[in-house]
Amino acid sequence: MTHSPELVLPRVQAGTKAGLKKGWSGLIWLLKILVPISFLTALLVHFGIIYRLDFLLTPVMNWLGLPASAALVLIIGLFTGIYGTVAALSVMAFSMDHMILMAIFTLISHNLIQESIVQGNSGINPFVVASFRLIMAFVVTFVCAKIIGVTPDQGIVLSLDSLDKSPGPFFPMLQEWGAGTAKLCLQIFCIIMPLMVLLELAKIFNIIQMITRIFSPLVVSLGLDRSCGMLWLTAAIFGLAFGSAVIVEETRANEYDPEALTKLHLSIGVNHAMIEDPILFLPLGIPAFWLWIPRLIAAVAVTYLFSALLFARRLYAKRACHKKIRNN
Repeated sequence: MTHSPELVLPRVQAGTKAGLKKGWSGLIWLLKILVPISFLTALLVHFGIIYRLDFLLTPVMNWLGLPASAALVLIIGLFTGIYGTVAALSVMAFSMDHMILMAIFTLISHNLIQESIVQGNSGINPFVVASFRLIMAFVVTFVCAKIIGVTPDQGIVLSLDSLDKSPGPFFPMLQEWGAGTAKLCLQIFCIIMPLMVLLELAKIFNIIQMITRIFSPLVVSLGLDRSCGMLWLTAAIFGLAFGSAVIVEETRANEYDPEALTKLHLSIGVNHAMIEDPILFLPLGIPAFWLWIPRLIAAVAVTYLFSALLFARRLYAKRACHKKIRNN
C-alpha cells in the first residue's frame, strides 16, 4: 500500500524534528563526558605523567609474552586510545609478534576511562565494565601469546625520545587540544544527527523491524537478544564514543530486558568499532586476522558464558525454591 505525499510529508517532518532534538540532546550529553576527560588526558600527556604510569602494567608484561617496556604503549592506549598506541608503535622498536599482542590488548581496552563512563550512562555499571574490559584484554592477549608462541625479548632497546619529553609551552598544547577536540565534536555531530534522524524515520515507517529481521541471525549467533540488533550494529560500526548517544537514546525510549542489555554491553565492550579501529593498525603491517578475529571470538564466548551462568543461577534458584516448598 502506498502513502500519498500529503500523508508522508508530515510524518517525515515530524521524524526529522524528533531526530534532531534527540541527536542534539545526545550530543550535549556525550560532550559533557568527552571534553573534560579529553582535557585531563591532554594534561597527563603534556606534563609527562602518563609516561610514569607504566609501573602499573610492567609486572605482568612477562606473563603476556611482552618486554617490560611494552607497558608504556599499553598505558598510552588505555588513556589516549588507538591513535596513541599507533603513534607509539610507529616510533618504538618491537617485533611483529609483540605488536600483534599490543594491538589486541589495545583494541579491547583502549580509552578505558572515557568509554566506560559512556557505557555507564547506557545501562551498565562503569566500574564493572571497565574492570571487565581490562580483564578480558589480559585474558585474550595471554591466550594469543600462547598460540603465537611469543616470548619477551630481553635484548630489545627502545628509543623513547619522541615520547617521553619534558613539558613544552602550555598554550600551544592547549590550542592543539582545542583544535583536535573541535574536530572530534564536528565528527560526532555529523554522525549522531543524521543517524538519529534516520532512526526516527525508520521507526515511523516501520523500517526498524525490517533491519532487525535482516541482522537477527547474526545477532543471535553472537549470543545476543534479537531486540538488541540495532544497538549492536550501531556499536559495531560507530564504536562506543560515536554510537553511545544513539544507544542511550534508544535504551531510554524503549524497554529492554536488563539481562539482554548487560550481555550487549559485555559484548560491545570487547568488540566494537569493527571497521575504523583495526584499520588503523594495518599500516604497521599487522595481519588482519589478529585485528578482527580474537576480539570477535572473545565477544561471542563472553555472551554464551554469561547466558550459561544466568541459566545455572535460575536452575539453582528453582531447585532451592522447590526444596523449600517440599520441606514446608
